[in-house]
Amino acid sequence: MSEDLEYAKAPHGSSRLSLQADCENCFGLCCVALPFAASADFAIDKHAGQPCQNLQADFRCGVHNSLRQMGFRGCTVYDCFGAGQKVSQVTYGGLDWRKSPKSAKEMFEVFPIMWQLHELLWYLTEALTLRPARPIRDELSQALDKTERLTNLDPDSILKLDVAAHRADVNKLLLRTSELVRADFLRSQRESAGKRKTYSRGADLIGAKLRGADLRAANLRGAYLIAADLRGADLRGADLIGADFRDADIRGADLTESIFLTQPQINAAKGDASTKLPPSLSHPMHWSSPEA
Repeated sequence: MSEDLEYAKAPHGSSRLSLQADCENCFGLCCVALPFAASADFAIDKHAGQPCQNLQADFRCGVHNSLRQMGFRGCTVYDCFGAGQKVSQVTYGGLDWRKSPKSAKEMFEVFPIMWQLHELLWYLTEALTLRPARPIRDELSQALDKTERLTNLDPDSILKLDVAAHRADVNKLLLRTSELVRADFLRSQRESAGKRKTYSRGADLIGAKLRGADLRAANLRGAYLIAADLRGADLRGADLIGADFRDADIRGADLTESIFLTQPQINAAKGDASTKLPPSLSHPMHWSSPEA
């Protein structure tokens, strides 16, 4: 990301490394707490609170290296934003649900809430690195601090949180951030927003033919980009928060200066070595396989 678009350092000395899954310090919470149904993404049905059949005694996945081949593609897409290790090591102080079965149900209910809070931390941390968002930096910083405090509450307090209300408050700031960043990006490109196609939140672009499209600074919040052809598309400066990239073809696409993009979105898409990503994200291993 260019110097015009991003601060050199994250606020408060925070790092996105703590907002990435650390399975070695988690009690396999995503493999137990979350439900899934037999589909193109999962080979079996599993209820919430039921351990996956592939979960081992050490909380590691027994088929991790062959998940996609065995029909568990959804597992390779998912990322908890670090919520798993936070619940395991901080909220419950390293006491796992097997050793403390009485806390198991509560732990599995806390985890999805923590996931939402950590997702907000990811977005707020990014927003605070974006230079055009300086006019609302104090508000963003306060929202980040508040969200961090919420993640450190005890289990009972976390379960009582009105997460929807907090998300709504944070979203207002993220919307303002998006407007500031996209407007600044267009100014830096010496172009006006009126010269390009605009999209509304949740735009239906399923299977859209957007190969080589100029989508710079586009508002693609919540867009349905499922199986869209985005090969070679320019998405720099685009707001991609919540956009559904399942099976979207982003080979050769430039997403380097897009905002609010997450690893799960990238994991769900089809890309290759020519796909350009923001520095905080990485190319999934399965992109190098023929099946990807």
